[in-house]
Amino acid sequence: MVDERLGADWLRGWREQVDATLAELMQSFQARHGIEPGNNLVVLATEESRQATDALVELTPIPSDLTTMYWVIGEVSLPDVDNGYFVHPASTVAGHFREYGAVRIDGEEPALVFGSDGGGHLFALAGSGRVWRSTTASWFDQFDFAAASLREFFEGLSQRISSQP
Repeated sequence: MVDERLGADWLRGWREQVDATLAELMQSFQARHGIEPGNNLVVLATEESRQATDALVELTPIPSDLTTMYWVIGEVSLPDVDNGYFVHPASTVAGHFREYGAVRIDGEEPALVFGSDGGGHLFALAGSGRVWRSTTASWFDQFDFAAASLREFFEGLSQRISSQP
């Protein structure tokens, strides 16, 4: 695996590129699909979301890339990209951790669930930096490899947005 630590500048650039692509995509969404689009957005971190990130860091060992991400991006909501993609706010991740704990993946360090798709499948980031996706809408079933890093995960989201019909 190539060590691709997630940088704040890279995330800011990713957000700008995604915002531009989403703006273009949403202009013709209703004409193409016959329904109004949802709120597709990448929310920048706020002081409140950074405090929630600090609380999450105190609660559990959190992979450094996730901390970096939450210091730049507070949340991602893409309900109209494929069947939907969501990066949960740090406060939600903390609540889920309190309720369910870390995700156990064979041969991997415990992973922290940070997002989901529109079908309820979960995305988790392990201490190794790898991203995993649940095979069902459950915290307790199998997780399959999804991306080598959080950066690769976000690059994949960009590709999905760009390839939307």
